[in-house]
Amino acid sequence: MTPLSALASRGRGALRSEKVGARHRDRLAVVYVRQSTAQQVLDHQESTRLQYGLVDRAQALGWAADRVLVIDEDLGRSGTRADERVGFQRLVSEVSLDHVGLILGLDMSRLARSNKDWYQLLELCALFRTLIADLDGVYDPAHYNDRLLLGLKGTLSEAELHVLKQRMHEGRRNKARRGELRFALPIGYVWGPDGTIGFDPDEQVQAVVRLVFRKFTELGTLHGVLRYLAAHQIPLGVRVREGPGKGDLVWRRPNRMTLQTLLKHPLTPGPMSMGAARVILGAARPGRRAVGGSLWRPRTGWPSYRTTRRPRSPGTNTSGTRRSSRRTEPGPRPGARSGRVEPCSPAW
Repeated sequence: MTPLSALASRGRGALRSEKVGARHRDRLAVVYVRQSTAQQVLDHQESTRLQYGLVDRAQALGWAADRVLVIDEDLGRSGTRADERVGFQRLVSEVSLDHVGLILGLDMSRLARSNKDWYQLLELCALFRTLIADLDGVYDPAHYNDRLLLGLKGTLSEAELHVLKQRMHEGRRNKARRGELRFALPIGYVWGPDGTIGFDPDEQVQAVVRLVFRKFTELGTLHGVLRYLAAHQIPLGVRVREGPGKGDLVWRRPNRMTLQTLLKHPLTPGPMSMGAARVILGAARPGRRAVGGSLWRPRTGWPSYRTTRRPRSPGTNTSGTRRSSRRTEPGPRPGARSGRVEPCSPAW
């Protein structure tokens, strides 16, 4: 350690010792641990270790080991919303009950990515004289200068998330323009190692998909197909899309949404587009995500439109199957009746 860094460390230590008093040590020190996704928990284990290592930091500031509480229920949870984070709600409750003297986080973005949740926590900490600490120092939200710095850090955390999302969105748009964007496929289709789309190599999966289309032709309604599969205990083969078992085949009970996706949007030779629909979100309810509908854009307003070839059916059409003309414009089908699903292609 250089003399300059040693001097800086001693200065930070003196500042911390001045802010941490007996009234703080009489209460708990809370170490808040969070990662945004389950994939980050698996891939970024060093960050998780650093967060758990803040327990030693709390002990160095004067807390006994049995007076340090670790809240890690939010591992794999995004910091953008507090109503989906049980650990954050528990933290706010403990602060409101005057049980917490110090909150430790690796950085402010671990605690919240939303100014609404961040300033709510700051108000409570200022009211109950609770300190907040990260790797840079210890802050007292009741002091104006510290509160100003904490507010700035919270704003930067929220802005950073917006910048990251914007970069990812632009990256997806560029891939879509080149025709290299990978998207979620309905059951029965898989991505090949060379980036092409092919049929699932499992013959049982193909047989179940053909059965779904045959029964839809016979029964005429999605609910009828769902009841048939449930009555005969026929599962659907689904490929795991993310996580440690990505690409593995699992068999799951059929549900309405999976069948509707298969019947309405199976892949057929035709154009690949991105941004054909603009999602309109409604008001969010407590404990629920915002829901809404889709507004279809004219093709001139699509961010990406590229002609590509999709794999053809491995089998022949069932006799009596209704053929529908291939449509490049999205939207509801003319003459479609409520309660019935018109498949894009019955080729399975």
